[in-house]
Amino acid sequence: MAEPALRLPDNVEGDFYVDSTCIDCDACRVFAPAVFSDAGAQSFVFHQPSSDDELLAAQKAQITCPTSSIGSITGARRAIDALPELIEDDVYRCGYASEDSFGAISYFAREPEILIDSPRFAEPLVKRLPNVRRMLLTHQDDVADHEKFHARFGCERVLHADDRGRNIELRPAGRDPIDLGDGMLMIPTPGHTRGHAVFLYRGKFLFTGDHLAWSATRGHLYAFRSACWYSWTEQIASMERLLDYSFEWVLPGHGRPVRSPREEMRRSLERCVDWMKRA
Repeated sequence: MAEPALRLPDNVEGDFYVDSTCIDCDACRVFAPAVFSDAGAQSFVFHQPSSDDELLAAQKAQITCPTSSIGSITGARRAIDALPELIEDDVYRCGYASEDSFGAISYFAREPEILIDSPRFAEPLVKRLPNVRRMLLTHQDDVADHEKFHARFGCERVLHADDRGRNIELRPAGRDPIDLGDGMLMIPTPGHTRGHAVFLYRGKFLFTGDHLAWSATRGHLYAFRSACWYSWTEQIASMERLLDYSFEWVLPGHGRPVRSPREEMRRSLERCVDWMKRA
């Protein structure tokens, strides 16, 4: 639980606050960007919720925080029934981020009963998931509580074979896309890690793990140059291969999501590739 005595001085006065245990994972700023901001090494509350929507978003962020670094007097019980959070169609953002995945955001496709990356195994979330038949893992960093979900639901777990050592069913190594059924295409995107992959759902939603996200400051899609653990050159090549695909949503584990018309998304991806070659 967050401690008032550890409340960061950057927080504005009011109900919600962030304490000094924050690891700056960014999850709170994804769920409630109107409330939380970045002080450089940690998040803080720059604006207290002033509407019902802002209050609910802040409560979702409080529940999602992987280190329980967000505190409030009013609590967050209302948000329990609001997670997972609908994005569009049958795609949801789970909340309940795990510190083991440095607060990465995970997703749930309801109709095929598929988790994309692992959230924290929390009973309030588990009770709201109708079933989990499969767990698709973008890379070895964001597997979190996959074993607990497997024990509870018996779900198949999919991870590219080049990311090893996690007791997960592995897919063949290589760079060719794999049709997983259920409208889901696995596209290997080595770079951030050797076995990183993204998942394209119904030709519309691209779940990108730590490969690709939106940058408001740059005004286009981008990759994390300072968090490339395997090969930047490989990641550029992986990004170029994504130009062969069309999609409307980029839903990352870290970084900002974005929805754009397909042609606009392609132009943004082209700008990302150009930037990566100069970075």
